[in-house]
Amino acid sequence: MTMSVKQALEQRTAVNFFDASKALTDDQITELVRLATLAPTAFNLQNWHFVAVKSESAKQKLHAAAYGQQKVLDAAMTFIVCGELESHQKFDRVVKTLIEQGGVSEADAAVWKAKVIATHENNAEVQRAEAFRSASLAAMALMLAAEEQGLATGPMSGFDPAAVSAAFELPVTRIPVILVAVGYAAEGNYPQKPRLAVTEVLDIC
Repeated sequence: MTMSVKQALEQRTAVNFFDASKALTDDQITELVRLATLAPTAFNLQNWHFVAVKSESAKQKLHAAAYGQQKVLDAAMTFIVCGELESHQKFDRVVKTLIEQGGVSEADAAVWKAKVIATHENNAEVQRAEAFRSASLAAMALMLAAEEQGLATGPMSGFDPAAVSAAFELPVTRIPVILVAVGYAAEGNYPQKPRLAVTEVLDIC
């Protein structure tokens, strides 16, 4: 039975305890990333990158960089969801896809590219802000996709970005934004925590 987005949001919870005996296949991991990359990005920049930490040796490296959090070792795998700072310099690959698959004319694609360069070139603040936005949107899409597939997820901001970058030899233009542990839940996890009333966080103007 297919799960609705509403159901996924209402039952999703941040999992801390995973069943260490259960693994994910490479096909499952690939499909999660495929779905995550359907999240939106400004100008369709797709300024994200995913590192799937699955092997025991890689888990040990990430465990050390994530302040010793046990779920990194117990989860089937953990994604390092990164934002790319210089995707605007590789926008020709997006332009090619737009023309070949998206029905966009070469002239319109050229205008699109000019706007990307104008907004991102030599603007470190925009590059970083958009990289964080895109990676965050992708991470949420990934978690909803995992929920629909019967998987549990644990998003993690508790890690040392410099240590993660060093351990996985990330280029300086690739920023680790969030970790998402993925696997099968074990016993002992809390249900979804109560949220504030919508009236406390919403203004309708």
